[in-house]
Parts: sequence; C-alpha cells; structure tokens
Amino acid sequence: MSTANADDPIVVVGMAVEAPGGIDTLAELWQALAESRELIGRFPRDREWPIDQLLALGEIEGWRSVCDAGGFLVGATEFDPMFFGITPREAVAMDPQQRVAMRVAWAALENAGINPGVLEGDSAGCWMGVSASEYGPRAAAVNDLSGYRVTGTALGAVAGRISHALGLIGPSVSVDTACASSLTAVHQAAAAIRADECEWALAGGVCVMGSPAAFYEFSKNNALATDGRCRSYAAAATGTLWGEGAGVVVLERESRAAQLGHRVYGRLLGSRINHNGKGAPIAVPSAAAQERLIHDTLAAAGCTPDVIGLIEGHGTGTPVGDPLELAALAKMYGAADRATGAPLLGSVKSNLGHAQAAAGILGLIKVLLCGANGAIAPSLHADHPTAEIDWDATSLRLAKKLEPWDPVDGIRYGAVSSFGVAGTNAHAILAMPVLEEADV
Repeated sequence: MSTANADDPIVVVGMAVEAPGGIDTLAELWQALAESRELIGRFPRDREWPIDQLLALGEIEGWRSVCDAGGFLVGATEFDPMFFGITPREAVAMDPQQRVAMRVAWAALENAGINPGVLEGDSAGCWMGVSASEYGPRAAAVNDLSGYRVTGTALGAVAGRISHALGLIGPSVSVDTACASSLTAVHQAAAAIRADECEWALAGGVCVMGSPAAFYEFSKNNALATDGRCRSYAAAATGTLWGEGAGVVVLERESRAAQLGHRVYGRLLGSRINHNGKGAPIAVPSAAAQERLIHDTLAAAGCTPDVIGLIEGHGTGTPVGDPLELAALAKMYGAADRATGAPLLGSVKSNLGHAQAAAGILGLIKVLLCGANGAIAPSLHADHPTAEIDWDATSLRLAKKLEPWDPVDGIRYGAVSSFGVAGTNAHAILAMPVLEEADV
C-alpha cells in the first residue's frame, strides 16, 4: 500500500489532555476508556451559573427538560498565572479556554521530550480549535476587568497565548469551525508543515463553557439527551450531552522525529475538510458530504478502506445526526472487502459528553491511545444500536468491549470524524506502528 508523503509523513510525537472526571494525564484517560467509565458529573457549582433556572427550562412550553449532568473539567477554574508570566488580574480576565490550552500545550511538549522553557525564538507554529464561551462580563461596560477584555475574550488569543508564553514566532492561528474546530486545526497545522511554513507545530483544541448557553439552545431545539447520557449510535439515543475538554498534539515530519529521537505515536496519513453546501438547514448534517469527505481523505492518505480497523465517529447521540453519519460510514467503510475483521466504530462522547470545539482532538487522541495499547476501547451504550441502518447489510460494528486490535503488516489504521454545526466536516486517517511498549 502506498501513502501520500510516504517518504516523510507528518507524525504525532507528543500529546496531552484534560478531560472530565479529573483526568489530566494520558494514562488516566486510557484507563477510563479501557474500563468503560462514564465521566459525567453534575453542573459545576463554582461558576455562578443560574442552575435552578436551567433545571426548570422543561417547564416552559416548547422546551426540553435539562438534566443536572455534563462532562465538566474539574480544574477549569484553577490556574497558576505567575508560572506563565501573567499577572493575577489579567488571568481573571482571561477566558478559561486560554488558561487550559496553555497548560495542556505545555504538557504535550513535555510528553514529546521537548523542554518548553527553551523555545523562545523557535519558528514552530500553533493551531488551536476553539469557539466562543461567553466568559465574564460584557466588554462594553465599566468593571474590574476593563482593559484586559480584548485579549481576554479574543478567540485568536487561545493560540496566541500559547505562542506568546513559549516565545514561538511561527504561525499562530485559532480555528473556529464549531464542533469540527480541533480536527480542522490539526489538518491546517499538518498542511503548514508540508508547505514548509514551519518545521513543527502544536495543534489541538479546547472547550470550557463560560456559560451554560449550549444547554439553553439545545433545550429549545429539543436536542438534549433526556437522561443525561450521550448514547452515540444507540437505539435509546434522545439527544446530545455537552461536555468540555482539551487536547494538544505535537506534529513534525518523521525524519525530524528520527533525528531528534522522538517517539512516534502515529502518522497522519491524510486529512481533509469540506462543507455540506446548500440544501438542508445549516445545522443539519449531510451524508453525501460526509461520503465525499471520506473518499477524498482516503485518496489523500493513499489508503484503502479495507485496512481501517477503528473508526472514531462524531456520534453526538442525536436522532438526526447519527443515522446520517452511519449511512455514510456504512457506504464508505462497511462495504469494502476486508483486509482485517469488521471495522469497529465508537465515540469518546459516550464517555465524556460532546466537548464541542475539542471533540475532534479528543477522538484523535483516543485512537492514538488505542493504537499504542494495541486494543480498541469500547463505546458506551452500544449494546442496542440504532435500527436506523441495516446492520446486517454492513461490516461495521459498534465497539462494545475492550478487545485486541490486530495490526496489518505491523501497522494499525484508524479514522477520525468531526462535524460542525455550521456545516464544516473534517476527517483524518492515522497509521500507528506497533510499539514495543505502550508508555502512555
């Protein structure tokens, strides 16, 4: 099998996460995934949210009830500003997404064996997926945070803060394609390395909800899970459940990784983004667009669908979105003559909720962890899959239990999808060499 850029592919040499349930290491995340743990908790009580009003929304005609549940970061309100050279007053004015992103980027560099303290003047790039969070008071007002609100609330400051703290002088870009943001950021970072805009880059995404706005919106749209669980691809799915999280990967060419002695978690064989185009309402997914996207990504990767062993889907648990996604996956991955057993499908959202702008990077890191550990983590609530597709007519199967992941000629191949509410879709193909020891 040939691959695009096979002579010197883009590889992941470091990664880090913060996830619900107090998880802030890769080992903790893998353990939670392998043990089929649900990382959902009550609404945070330290953010001054109107929780009583939120939980009473179901009493309003035309609104759906809201469960006291979500995938929330335990340490979202914690930050050491002096460590990053930021004054305490400025730190309070900063969107927590900036704070968490800086922390996780630092950890990703350490995971890659790179000293974050000696990078000043390095031309590395930084791409971060992020969406508006409604943190803090309005900027058009007189308050204690005035003077810091421009940089404190700007989405561009999420990537900018990381570059500034580390002293990086390469491209620094925040990306907002809604729920496809972080996977779009990875795609753009890899493209920049291939174009020699930078030798290496940080890429990922972050989501910390500054307000419960997303719960209000989806309550009104009757698209929230009625039981406080994200049941990806399940017959009992009633809607999505919001979550938070952050993930960052370190990308570079494989030749550079070999020269510097960096461990390679996986190769990014190919990635692509597209848009649904005109037709249905903007928030409605398009199976046709997703089919085109997968086809183009496989072509860019020089890869055939029969070798893909794990598909990390979008899987929001919505009755509209999941069947459309499954139809596209079944056509593109479920009909091929298989080089391995049935491709297993799942979504990390079933564990920790829908982390919005960070959803794609958390899914990508899940695939890399599965590859490093030689096992496919189960997707929760998968015992009774949706009847909206004919499972007997496809080789696709939901990952219901932890099971070994057999490589193809020493390589494990995985795919990741991420779709945005504004119509942007992202897909990536990963190749993970068998590691002698999974130290993650």
